[in-house]
Amino acid sequence: MTAEQFATRHIGPGPDDERRMLEVVGHHSIDELMDAAIPEVIRWHGTLDLPQAATEAEALAELRALAARNTVAVSMIGLGYHGTHTPAVIRRNVLEDPAWYTAYTPYQPEISQGRLEALLNFQTMVTDLTGLATANASMLDEGTAAAEAMTLARRASKSKSRVYVVDADALPQTIAVITSRAEPLGIDVRVVDVDRDELPGEFFGLHLQYPGASGAVRDHTSLVEAAHAVGALVTVAADLLALTLLRAPGEIGADIAAGTTQRFGVPMGFGGPHAGYLAVRSGLERMLPGRLVGVSRDADGNPAYRLALQTREQHIRREKATSNICTAQVLLAVMAGMYAVYHGPDGLRDIATRTHAMAARLAAGLRAGGVDVADVAFFDTVTAHVPGGAERVVAAAAQRGVNLRLVDADRVGVSCDETTTDAHLRAVWEAFEVPALDGTVDAALPAALTRDSDFLTHPVFRSHHSETAMLRYLRRLSDFDYALDRGMIPLGSCTMKLNATTEMEPVSWAEFANIHPFAPDAQTVGYREMIGQLESWLAEVTGYDAVSVQPNAGSQGELAGLLAIRSYHASRGESHRDVCLIPSSAHGTNAASAVMAGMRVVVVACDDNGNVDLVDLDAKIDKHRDALAGIMVTYPSTHGVYETGIASLCAKVHDAGGQVYVDGANLNALVGFAKPGRFGADVSHLNLHKTFCIPHGGGGPGVGPVAVRAHLAPFLPGDPLGAHADATPAISAAKYGSAGILPIPWAYLRMMGAEGLTRATGVAVLAANYVAARLRGHFPVLYAGNKGLVAHECILDLRPLTKATGVSVDDVAKRLIDYGFHAPTMSFPVAGTLMVEPTESEDLAELDRFCDAMIAIRAEIEQVGSGAWPLGDNPLANAPHTAAMVSGDDWAHPYPRSVGAYPAGVDRAGKYWPPVRRVDGAYGDRNLVCSCPSPEAFED
Repeated sequence: MTAEQFATRHIGPGPDDERRMLEVVGHHSIDELMDAAIPEVIRWHGTLDLPQAATEAEALAELRALAARNTVAVSMIGLGYHGTHTPAVIRRNVLEDPAWYTAYTPYQPEISQGRLEALLNFQTMVTDLTGLATANASMLDEGTAAAEAMTLARRASKSKSRVYVVDADALPQTIAVITSRAEPLGIDVRVVDVDRDELPGEFFGLHLQYPGASGAVRDHTSLVEAAHAVGALVTVAADLLALTLLRAPGEIGADIAAGTTQRFGVPMGFGGPHAGYLAVRSGLERMLPGRLVGVSRDADGNPAYRLALQTREQHIRREKATSNICTAQVLLAVMAGMYAVYHGPDGLRDIATRTHAMAARLAAGLRAGGVDVADVAFFDTVTAHVPGGAERVVAAAAQRGVNLRLVDADRVGVSCDETTTDAHLRAVWEAFEVPALDGTVDAALPAALTRDSDFLTHPVFRSHHSETAMLRYLRRLSDFDYALDRGMIPLGSCTMKLNATTEMEPVSWAEFANIHPFAPDAQTVGYREMIGQLESWLAEVTGYDAVSVQPNAGSQGELAGLLAIRSYHASRGESHRDVCLIPSSAHGTNAASAVMAGMRVVVVACDDNGNVDLVDLDAKIDKHRDALAGIMVTYPSTHGVYETGIASLCAKVHDAGGQVYVDGANLNALVGFAKPGRFGADVSHLNLHKTFCIPHGGGGPGVGPVAVRAHLAPFLPGDPLGAHADATPAISAAKYGSAGILPIPWAYLRMMGAEGLTRATGVAVLAANYVAARLRGHFPVLYAGNKGLVAHECILDLRPLTKATGVSVDDVAKRLIDYGFHAPTMSFPVAGTLMVEPTESEDLAELDRFCDAMIAIRAEIEQVGSGAWPLGDNPLANAPHTAAMVSGDDWAHPYPRSVGAYPAGVDRAGKYWPPVRRVDGAYGDRNLVCSCPSPEAFED
């Protein structure tokens, strides 16, 4: 195998295909095409300074060597991260199955019923365990979930106070993230020992940890009542495994519950990715940030799942958004939900009971040996007092392969979990120099704290406990869905490219998966070396000076970049600079992130060609010159065009004292040909799931590194366990964010090399222009740049056809399902359009299959326009067609069944059948149901 072979396997079109595509586009070579498309003022003509491309075998060998430099110790550190056994049937058939990890966000619900059902299981699991009414489809981690709970409380509370109270026994990384989020919003966070100190006279919210970081389990009833008495809302950050034994937060009156589902079968991964959760009491569901899966009905009245309250999606609400989060941790939420399905309520209770028993036995042994153990109720964590000897004990345990938590010079924290064994307890007792304790001890929790309510009563949690049953359930759900393993997903702005198996394989290795984020540095040498290499390669690719991989989503990368700009201005005595200019075409998360960073959004107009209107830009700069913090601009533009005025735009903002933020969403059109850090940008976030091959996973995981020029480097995200010391904000709960999936982009960059990356960009742009050239005579291409060329995506304008025939963009999107495609991005950035991004991964045959389908659909639209088919009853209006529909006894439609079922060019033997007909979104929003419906709801 030669090094070049990986690039040829990643890039779909071969040399002959490229020649045919170039002929259609009208250029002789990719270099000629790129010279014509990219403005020379930003064009970079160098060669990326990256290691020579490695073969797949060589890359895996290098990663093996790096992994071997990590130490997989027994982790008893706790602090929200715990050892867990991932059931093999879930690991192999979810985490490692492309049917799950290559799927896109379920915006097209008809072809996403499997993952939507899995997410509904997750939501039901969370609501049942927390005792609250509604949970969303996951958050990014516990820290961000807690921060979102704080802002939710601020919106919902009737108190006018800006004070938010946080229990001193909360997880330290959560306190850091809450504090970082609060400061730009003008919220005063007060960390209070709720056991000893009085609460402030006025406050709008209270954050409690249950159990606490120390392990203590307290009765919070009186605190909840006191908070409600002053109009404050209460968030309980609860351990879901503990809630199988402990009274639920909803049962003591909590308004919100937040936390992580990591210990439900999701490896620690040096900090992530993990599915955080957020649940609310009745009345708050329409304020809930993030995504929410609901139950609606399809065109036949059958129950069908969809994303609920979609108009509330944060990227649509822009500067009015209450959160900038527009993604979730879907793949990890599916794993956690399936863990609950597989074990069921009895199995979860057994795991929790055994975990608690281990902790109780550990504490009894320590006490018997004369160690002072905190005399409080606990679930899985004990805090031992060893005056002046804590470091000695932690070191002694480490020598025995066990990591404990060094609380301070006098205290040691020890956490038990699902993986704890007798041997682990003996190692801890030896570290404390006490004799082992044989036998069992009384492990009863206090009666006042014990749960007596049932949970997970739905049959789905009681039906799939054998491996055979679980395997078939997972297969059934994945068969409902359309993912990249079936065919092309031509989504504009989302870059659905190949997630190569070699890139994915190391994610499951124990040396990467089973490392605690707070493990000693000596045990994480390989991880940190890999991360350092990745950060340096990303800096080289983008032309920046420094990179942080901490942000665990693109939205968090945006926030980190804007906070860096904010801190930079403050360091220069210019804290008054708070205006952020944002073009009207920008991703909606840009405006939401700016508001979260404490900035005022001022919109800059775009011209008729979709470019930033430089005349309006001049006017806005002049008006806000003294207060200008910066501008956020996407390049190539959100309209899929290489704007010629980008260098001038950067200069104008810099001359006014502002900073330039270039959104890295469209970096797949730049790598190897232009560097944002070289053409005038100061900061960018990078979507690793778009350009660098982290899988979308049905809507997460993501990583959104932030890249900056040298003057902003001091303001990159700080270590959440040291954020207060170094005064830089913590964006995520772990220093390196979702480190567990960083081997994926590392492997991609390592195997592609400079030449492969550059060629990938060129082919991506070629593919988009090929699609635009083939379809331009059938659907207008809305925007173009130099010489009529687009960048890596093109926008097809359906508005004239809709006006003439009544066929909507929704009709076309749903009809594409019948042809075996996921629809392109609908109505973004322009209503009534489809934005197509073919990526470099699709070969010419698949590009032609898509173009042929679109041309065939255009002919079907003509049938409607001519009156041959009535507007309300035609293959487009009735799409998608299910097998049940076309095989039913009744058929009264004016077109043959075969036209509905097997459009032109569809492979009858490999036909994908959607499980439901078109889903009624409005019905689902009016009748909000966001947990598992009863089986009777599905009866015919």
